[in-house]
Amino acid sequence: MSGRKAQAARNDELIREAARAVFTADPGAPISAVAEHAGVGISALYRRYKSKEDLLQKLADEGMDRYLAEVEAALDDDGDAWEVFAGFMRRCLDIGAGSLTMRLAGGFEVTEAMSHKGREIHRATERLLERTREAGVLRPGIEVGDISVMLEYLHAIRIGDDERMSRVQHRYLALMLDGLHLVGKGELPGPPPTWQELRSRYDD
Repeated sequence: MSGRKAQAARNDELIREAARAVFTADPGAPISAVAEHAGVGISALYRRYKSKEDLLQKLADEGMDRYLAEVEAALDDDGDAWEVFAGFMRRCLDIGAGSLTMRLAGGFEVTEAMSHKGREIHRATERLLERTREAGVLRPGIEVGDISVMLEYLHAIRIGDDERMSRVQHRYLALMLDGLHLVGKGELPGPPPTWQELRSRYDD
């Protein structure tokens, strides 16, 4: 890329990184907070994103792509079923896969392409859970909605700096994984969140 195009690409990445940090901490933050966090002028931001909703939509779509890549990688892994599943959960936590999309629910218009991708994600996660159940290493009754809500709760933990926050998040993920691995336990109270319940959170 030319010098100007390279700088524009760097600015765009700075803006998106800043937006992920700002809106994960506070979905209601103004778009000016993103520009300040990124160290760019508000005009530079608006040249790339016409509105806060436009930026939120882009971030949410990227979050879906990250999650989908991780679940597909897990499905392609023929290793130990439990270790594959646990590794998938840890990677989703590390990269924030899906977390911002869920946190921003209701703040942007969901396009038909995003709805299609959401259904693709749901089906892929169902396949991963089914394979893990068939291996006899996943607690009965665990569904896609459970995974979505657990990751959302974990990503909502805001304690200390980034390093400390990550260690605390992984502490609680380890506890959750222990609970998911209790294959001999009885039914959980109440059904898991359904696709319709999760999808309805994105409606204005």
